[in-house]
Amino acid sequence: MEGRSVYRRGRMAGCRLRRLSLGMRFGDAERLPETRTLALAVRRNRLIPICLPPPVGPRPEKLPAKLPAVEEQPVTTPWYAIENAAEVPSPALLIYPERVEENLRRMIAMSGGVAGLRPHVKTHKLPQIVAMKLGAGIEKFKASTIAEAEMTAAAGGRDILIAYQCVGPGAHRLARLIQTFPKTHFSALVDNGGTLAELSAAAVAAGVEMTLYLDLNVGMNRTGIEPGDEAVELYRELTRTGGIRVGGLHAYDGHLHNPDSAQLAADAAEVRDRVSEFIGRLRDEGLEIPRLIAGGTPTSPLWAAHGKQELRDRYGIELDVEVGAGTTTLWDFGQAAESTDQDYLNAAVLMARVISRPTRDRICLDLGHKAVAPEMPQPRVRWFTLEDAEALLQNEEHLVLRTERADEYPVGTVVYGIPRHICPTVALQSEVVCVRDARAVENWPVVARARRITI
Repeated sequence: MEGRSVYRRGRMAGCRLRRLSLGMRFGDAERLPETRTLALAVRRNRLIPICLPPPVGPRPEKLPAKLPAVEEQPVTTPWYAIENAAEVPSPALLIYPERVEENLRRMIAMSGGVAGLRPHVKTHKLPQIVAMKLGAGIEKFKASTIAEAEMTAAAGGRDILIAYQCVGPGAHRLARLIQTFPKTHFSALVDNGGTLAELSAAAVAAGVEMTLYLDLNVGMNRTGIEPGDEAVELYRELTRTGGIRVGGLHAYDGHLHNPDSAQLAADAAEVRDRVSEFIGRLRDEGLEIPRLIAGGTPTSPLWAAHGKQELRDRYGIELDVEVGAGTTTLWDFGQAAESTDQDYLNAAVLMARVISRPTRDRICLDLGHKAVAPEMPQPRVRWFTLEDAEALLQNEEHLVLRTERADEYPVGTVVYGIPRHICPTVALQSEVVCVRDARAVENWPVVARARRITI
């Protein structure tokens, strides 16, 4: 999967060499004993003349009538390069389905089977990838917006958690979502009594039942209620509120990411201890917890490996534990740097073109911050073959790189790179390009980048 082989004649040490005398044919060279020769190096489809010193030692009386044939040697073409790049406008985000499918297999293995996996769709926002997940046996999904949930349901998803608190018009939109897709089980989060009352009123008015998970703040301090007395009382209120069914607990530890795997494991263990203690307290209060949905991409393997077992060993509690990794579907170089123990394939690649060479050591690409997630520091893209390049300037439609090899990248050259953060990069695309067998074959609209589809 990492590459494919083609054959070219005369490939030697990365270039083709053809010896020619200056202004003469091979047969004329013997009449000019001091003639210097040229090596024409074909590199990146350009001829580079290199002067070589005069030959040393006696010359043959005559050259052989036929030069020996050069053995054909395989040349590996990078896995990401596409044969019909000339047909693809840039900038573009390329998606490689075979690599997505392999990542799904690895996600299922990581979580111990599909029962423990609830992957996030916010990474890709694509019904085609939802279909791949369904084909792999994945039945449960996580979303951030009502639009993502609608896209997933329309693609065939039957169990979707909106990992968000639906406030304001969102309460009635959630009720309409439940009405529109009666075969799909939807759920959402809540972390306070006011929103609980609002969601209850919307559910009762629509004649539906909403499943809600209590959202715990386990250290990220972004959303949720801290495990404690107030959280116990709010969970109890969930069990007796009209129009509401208790789903269980949600614990997102998005603040935990560390390339030091030992430190990450220790930090994650502290979070699991807090959550397990809270679950034990709820059970002591006679409250049932149907399931726990926990973890982000860095900690999902740890929750999958230890979460369920620790609850069993420590409290004698049998509880369904699901992990919600999302970036693992497409992967990016930022997550790879932080999650050094995880092994996934890059399945999304940015394609851009050189549009100018303003100085000797600079090239400008058509990849501005409208095409790649701009919230991260530079480099926001790790470019294949341009590992030495330094990002100097990025505007809406331009990215200026400094490299001493700028002369190797004439205007029009296609370049490929891996984004640092894939999730918001996908959200910036109106469509992505599906690549199969090294060819761009179709465009996929990024359906759930919209804030509203129909509901």
